[in-house]
Amino acid sequence: MINRILIRIKILQIIYAYFKCEDKTLEAIKKEMFHCFDKAYELYFHLLALSLNITKFCADRIELRKNKFRPSESDLYPNLRFVENRFIKQLTVNMEFNDFIRKNKLSWANHADVIKELSEQIINSDFYKEYIANRTTDYEGDKGIWRKIFRRIIAPSKSLEEALEEQSIYWTNDAEVIISFILKTINKFEEGNGRFQQFFPKYYDSIEDKNFAEKLLTAVINRNSEITQLIDNQAKNWEIERIAFIDILILKMAVAEVLTFPVIPINVTMNEYIELAKEYSTEKSSIFVNGVLDGIVNQIDKEKKLIKVKSF
Repeated sequence: MINRILIRIKILQIIYAYFKCEDKTLEAIKKEMFHCFDKAYELYFHLLALSLNITKFCADRIELRKNKFRPSESDLYPNLRFVENRFIKQLTVNMEFNDFIRKNKLSWANHADVIKELSEQIINSDFYKEYIANRTTDYEGDKGIWRKIFRRIIAPSKSLEEALEEQSIYWTNDAEVIISFILKTINKFEEGNGRFQQFFPKYYDSIEDKNFAEKLLTAVINRNSEITQLIDNQAKNWEIERIAFIDILILKMAVAEVLTFPVIPINVTMNEYIELAKEYSTEKSSIFVNGVLDGIVNQIDKEKKLIKVKSF
């Protein structure tokens, strides 16, 4: 699950703190980086667990209505499609999921208000009403409703974002990228395979991805003076004092990757960091990163210092 995109995001967060204070050794920030990856993997399961808590809230609400002093017919004979969702039932009995939640002591118990708010947003949504009104039920529909919930309600929730920040500083701004993996997880679930359905491993390729992360972080720190000089040489036409600090860091990472990983095509590296600039800064930032990085690549290529695959 920890792929190159998430690795770049986490390294950006780590070097932001490092270059602001520079009070940690390289070994210390390497250790922090891998701890960040562990916490990101925790968030993957923690957000999946959110679906069970929402389902339980809705089931409890149905039971409360049944026990009203004067229950209506709809209270006594409620639509149970949502609370009997087959994807949720699979998740509830899954051994790997339950073991991870228990071992890492993950819980939403202290955030009942968030569960309530999200549940009410779901119940009031048009796609939920359409789902429970459908007379036929099928497994794909049960997975589909949760894809919509994660995309349309959970992902943009400010209350959820605040709750995650309260629970761990390592989860700040991570929900969107982790939810993209949750959507892929829902897609790969198969009917009748609940207890033993496998989740994404922590790393797609443990050795290769760990090496990539460690080498990239090391290059950004150890080659900082060299990289800074390359940036300064190409940024003369930009009002450098007005360039955001985060933009400089994104560019340093991009240059470090160009210099350190000859097997990664330049266009791939450039596209990844342009997208990173768009996500974590501004449209103008992406133009800056693109322009300066292109100039640096051309410079070191002319100097015969570029050992690189230029394109596929």
